[in-house]
Amino acid sequence: MAETRLIQSRYRLLDLIGRGGMGEVWRARDESLGRQVAVKCLKPMGPQQDRSFTRVLRERFRREARVAASLQHRGVTVVHDFGESEGVLYLVMELLEGRNLSQLLEDNRQHPLPVPDVVDIAEQVADALGYTHQQGIVHRDLKPANIMRLDDGTVKICDFGIARLGHDIGFTSRLTGTGIAMGTPHYMSPEQISGGDVDHRSDLYSLGCVLYEIATGVPPFDLGDAWAVLVGHRDTVPEPPRTHRAELPGFFDRVVLDLLAKTPDARPADADALRRRIAVGRTGGQTRVPATGRVPLAPPAPVPAARPAAEGARLPPWTRNMTAGHKAAAPPPAGTAPVDHAEDLTGIWTTGTDLGGLSGAFPAGGATRPTPSPELLSTLASRHSAGLNLARLGHWEEAGEVHRSVAATREHALGPDHPDTLASRYEVGFTLSRTGHADEALREFGRVADGRERVLGTDHPETLAARQETAYVLGQLGRHFEAHQVYASVLASRERTMGPDHPDTLRCRHNLAFNLGRLGRLEDAYLMAREVADARSRLLGATHPDTLVTLYEVAYTLGQLDRWGEALLTYREVARARSGVLGADHPDTLAARYEIGISLGRLGRSAEALELYRVLVEDRTRVDGPDAPETLRARHGLGVNLGRMARWEEALVEARDVCALRERTLGPDHPDTLVSRREVAVGLGWLGRWADALIDYREVADARERVLGAEHPDTLASRNDEAHCLEQLGRGTEAVDLYRQVAALRRQHVPPN
Repeated sequence: MAETRLIQSRYRLLDLIGRGGMGEVWRARDESLGRQVAVKCLKPMGPQQDRSFTRVLRERFRREARVAASLQHRGVTVVHDFGESEGVLYLVMELLEGRNLSQLLEDNRQHPLPVPDVVDIAEQVADALGYTHQQGIVHRDLKPANIMRLDDGTVKICDFGIARLGHDIGFTSRLTGTGIAMGTPHYMSPEQISGGDVDHRSDLYSLGCVLYEIATGVPPFDLGDAWAVLVGHRDTVPEPPRTHRAELPGFFDRVVLDLLAKTPDARPADADALRRRIAVGRTGGQTRVPATGRVPLAPPAPVPAARPAAEGARLPPWTRNMTAGHKAAAPPPAGTAPVDHAEDLTGIWTTGTDLGGLSGAFPAGGATRPTPSPELLSTLASRHSAGLNLARLGHWEEAGEVHRSVAATREHALGPDHPDTLASRYEVGFTLSRTGHADEALREFGRVADGRERVLGTDHPETLAARQETAYVLGQLGRHFEAHQVYASVLASRERTMGPDHPDTLRCRHNLAFNLGRLGRLEDAYLMAREVADARSRLLGATHPDTLVTLYEVAYTLGQLDRWGEALLTYREVARARSGVLGADHPDTLAARYEIGISLGRLGRSAEALELYRVLVEDRTRVDGPDAPETLRARHGLGVNLGRMARWEEALVEARDVCALRERTLGPDHPDTLVSRREVAVGLGWLGRWADALIDYREVADARERVLGAEHPDTLASRNDEAHCLEQLGRGTEAVDLYRQVAALRRQHVPPN
């Protein structure tokens, strides 16, 4: 937009004060009233932008205008006007002279703000929230960047872009079903994270996070990994602020901890009560602590049996691949433009890393590469985000197409080694590995790792992330020895640069332990998994999902070591914890229950295993459906234990039924189908029907040879089954010949130590 442009023949745009991926904020002059204002403009979307995505953004913009314009309070940004001009949506608001809390922390070199300022900000924000909540409006994205401290000391809340109107639930629900993450991880309430009902008390929790950060310099859960941040909000008791900063007043410490209670009912009743409590505290009066079950003052520890805000809540799928985003005090990533507070006026405008350092793109062969237009970069950033959203929803194929397209355009515009190009290539590799194209994923991750090493350095976290994904894909391909070498190298770098207890270091050690087990180094795998589980328990809590994942691996390795009694106890511990944290019907809880059944069977306790699998089949059928792979796996376990109890007629019926369902849903050569077909053969053999059993054993062996190769261990095991069956039929010569063939193939194919 040119500086002389007029909006609606009234608002003259003067200076650009903020630009984001979706729009711009201008200092402007209201020609009618002769005053300076801020004008926020949502850019028109090009034809390449997904229409439903565009519609959601435009609707959110209009809603922000309607919500903000209805608010009249000294602690809320005043909106003067809104509308649409030549296809551009605009919002006219008061021009604020001051800094947001994020900038104030950065100005203070990431040190906390003075205690009197912190308490004053807390009281003013509580007052403003009390007003907005009385209007039936919940902000839902309260964070330091959305709270302004003006030059005269006034505090104002900005950005009601994702606010929820209590009387307009239907309208809001249409906007929140798009896969767009609502809120910022460091400041989201447990109920917001878990997808539960959100009311004014969610804003109080977010305010507690903001106050914690401006008072101590760090958020309550200061973790770089978004998954860990979100689970911390949901499961971990925060340290009292005074453990970071002793001079904070006691009343403030208690207020913040009450705000950070895990359940809404345990927080202050409303913002007005909070404001009164702060006012009494700052004047030295006695506060009356509400009779609520607030979070106790204790060091970080997992919340025991207490559920999150929503009963049996779990983290929604969109959280799994999130980046943590910038906390208030974090400096911008290297090479990015400084953050301007104006771009934080709405949650849908983001600068992203695309807008920084672009003149220094990486041209091939030393040639000068033309600087891409901001519009192109903005479009690419938006499409990259759309690809991430598709992946979070599990639409891996579509996400891969989006990322491939963005990667090609970024490579042409920015160069093959530009960080943004490599970021897109990384996502391409990720989608390939999740859609069964491990060979292609390996090439893509190798390319990204090499590029990042050239640009960022060998030990840069993004370089190490690409190399770690390379190791993961090598494991998918069965190349465990090569995977081990890469994991060991990455682990050494992570320990050297990040320390032994960093979440990324522990994740790498977990993967290395898993891979050691696949190499047959079971004792080493067990010891490493045990160490990682203990470290995660110490740092994240005994019931943190990452801790339980590693404990699950400990149990698995114990089983491989034939220590089934210990495995059973460990699986039960995991199942109990997951039921309390994730819910009884969560897939991870049900998976642990399945492994309990395996352990019971191995210990000869088949009657207990049989009863467990009967209940598990019912639960899996209710949760996943009768034909789901996990339901059929539970039914397979039921059939195996029927056989162990010598109930072979029932076992054979169950095995045939499961085999038919797996063949129809998974295909005749799927590994699970072949396992079921072998179980059919086992049942036939125990019933003395060896001729029928031979047909099934041979079909399994032929299919495995076709899919896996003649030398694969599973194929050789099936040929041994076939030979045993021939022996039972009195065809000894054929059986001996087949045994010899298997032995010769095993000698030729000795796996590396």
